[in-house]
Amino acid sequence: MERYRVRPGTTVDLASVDPADRSGFDGDKHAAKELLRAYRKRLAELQRVFWADGSHALLVVLQAMDTGGKDGTIRKVLAGVNPQGVDVTGFKKPSEEELAHDYLWRVHRHAPARGRIGVFNRSHYEDVLVVRVLGLVPEERWRRRYDHINAFERMLSDEGTRIVKFYLHISKEEQKRRLEARLQDPTKLWKFNPSDLDSRARWDDYRIAYEEALARTSTDIAPWYVVPADRKWYRNLVVARTLIDHIEALDPRYPAATVDPERFVVP
Repeated sequence: MERYRVRPGTTVDLASVDPADRSGFDGDKHAAKELLRAYRKRLAELQRVFWADGSHALLVVLQAMDTGGKDGTIRKVLAGVNPQGVDVTGFKKPSEEELAHDYLWRVHRHAPARGRIGVFNRSHYEDVLVVRVLGLVPEERWRRRYDHINAFERMLSDEGTRIVKFYLHISKEEQKRRLEARLQDPTKLWKFNPSDLDSRARWDDYRIAYEEALARTSTDIAPWYVVPADRKWYRNLVVARTLIDHIEALDPRYPAATVDPERFVVP
């Protein structure tokens, strides 16, 4: 999955990344389904020992254009893990209380504790994306935030949090299909928001904002992965495999026994 990692210091051209790419897998959808099942089983195993070990936290950041598949990724990839060890936080429009603090205040409160997996459905990156595109603060102010974010993530990493960030990359044509599907399906109509059309009209503005954010904030300790997401099944495989790789690299282990089992008999 390293092919999708944004290398620190490189520029990002999303137009050069095929949203329908599936070059990392040569099987069919049936084979992909079986492989995802195996990945979910492995993630569940790793999450159990990760929780028991308690040496690190894992923060997973999901960003995407509207309909990019953040909810679906969470549902499909983390289906097998123990929900007691996972916290999912969705960041929407800031409340009045949140706006009264610095923009990272509401985010830091939800950073995962050691032993836990935290998933951000949208994140602190909205403050260099939506804020930039809609002109909510002056440019000199949001531009400073790249350095703030890098420092914030460095602090989390130094304190034991592994950070993995995914940009779910869909095409404008695929977004059109997904928005139309929401309008035509009564079970999905509740997900349609007219404001999605306003964001779609600013597609190029958001693309430019994402390209700079990815380039400025992909670091060795908090890498970005640009995940081809037109094919949902392939998106799920890439995210699942990448998470497995990162957790395995931490080498979590069950704590050493503090009692001699030979000395105890359960009556």
